[in-house]
Amino acid sequence: MATSLTNTQGIIAIAAAAVAVVALLACAALMLWVQRLRRAQRLVLGEQGQRDLVAHAAAMQEAFEALREYVEDVALRLDERLAGAELALRGAIAHRALVRYDAYNELSGRQSMSIALLDEEQSGIVLSCIHHRDQARVYAKQVHGGRGELELSPEETEAVHLAALSPPAGGDAA
Repeated sequence: MATSLTNTQGIIAIAAAAVAVVALLACAALMLWVQRLRRAQRLVLGEQGQRDLVAHAAAMQEAFEALREYVEDVALRLDERLAGAELALRGAIAHRALVRYDAYNELSGRQSMSIALLDEEQSGIVLSCIHHRDQARVYAKQVHGGRGELELSPEETEAVHLAALSPPAGGDAA
């Protein structure tokens, strides 16, 4: 029995074949799209594999949380170390000044001097070196809160005052 393409059965067969070809092309297009999607997913997920994007996102969230906790822990330890370093530096020499003068008014070229070395709390020492023609003497006096433990000479007082007004050591290009 020969079927003609012009009768109802022939037209239905042609339409069914056309729908089948369109469905086959759609399946091929979807297969290519899925392959590209899997390739892109492998780029994101890596080659290890079998996880889906939701599991990968959950793992990434856990990793970020662990990283955040680690960074917070390191920041806390650094804050503690910085506080310790700042405490240790409180006693370091932060201010200094030098005053030159003629101790005996001999026109000796201002060879005598007083040096004040103070910390942030204006405590430290004043060293004075008094030069005379044939000798030199060195004196040291402690300073607490900007005042000498012993009575300071006018030059030593000036050195302490200038040191207190000087910028902190390390903060300038000395």
